[in-house]
Amino acid sequence: MTAGYNGAVWARNRMATLEKRDGRGSGAHGDYDAICRLRHGNCSVGKAAAATTFTFRNNCPHIVWPGTLSGNAASALAGSGFELRPNGTLSFWARTGCAFDPFSASGTCDTGDCGGALRCTVGGSPPVTLAEFTLAGPTSGDQDFYDVSLVDGYNVGVAVRPSSAAAGGGRGGGGNCRYTGCAADVNAQCPAEWRVTGASGETVACRSACEAFRAAEYCCTGTHSSPASCGPSRYSQLFKAACPAAYSYAYDDVTSTFTCAAGTAGYIVTFCPSSADAKS
Repeated sequence: MTAGYNGAVWARNRMATLEKRDGRGSGAHGDYDAICRLRHGNCSVGKAAAATTFTFRNNCPHIVWPGTLSGNAASALAGSGFELRPNGTLSFWARTGCAFDPFSASGTCDTGDCGGALRCTVGGSPPVTLAEFTLAGPTSGDQDFYDVSLVDGYNVGVAVRPSSAAAGGGRGGGGNCRYTGCAADVNAQCPAEWRVTGASGETVACRSACEAFRAAEYCCTGTHSSPASCGPSRYSQLFKAACPAAYSYAYDDVTSTFTCAAGTAGYIVTFCPSSADAKS
């Protein structure tokens, strides 16, 4: 962490993002048309805070419907870009197993569903893997902060890589500017009582301890709402063992927060990354 951007600030930004996701905030919108229906391949969308570009790659053996949530944007993803103010927060996730009516634009997804809408106005329903960003601004020490989070559970693997031009191939860019992600198939390792199954009985997602038990000690809420009172549990350690660089609980900052200098040209968000992606 940098002086002027400590864990408490990061936690507040993450909480604001989660509040937007759960519909407790306002002004958060996703846009299916802008981020596209991803088969295998790439799509680049959006410019945010000094023209940061996000490129999405789908390495999954199935279609995903990327979702997005912007914490303080004046407008949603639309066309090729959107407005995001300094210190703005962004979350991306993959929706899977979706079916939408072409006329009403309503439907359902097996995972990551956002209220049955094609165009999300709330965040993805847990369990869902998140890629989270807080882009550079006055309170962030002029750095971008980003992470991959399993705090809300897991549905597909997700990885984030800064553009090679900005990060110097992963060796520079200011701060801890490098690849992070969760390439493991957590669904295959998920305890039976945490599994979410699809129509054919296959495991499509894995709940977090917070989602499974709704207890303050696992959700880091109430009397457990500080780093001193909310630490890793034997449940979060299952996620941490599978994905060491990802957030496994709310205050898992030390090994899970990454930074790039302000003005980083872009980030690549990959769904279903392979373990080889981290080395490339």
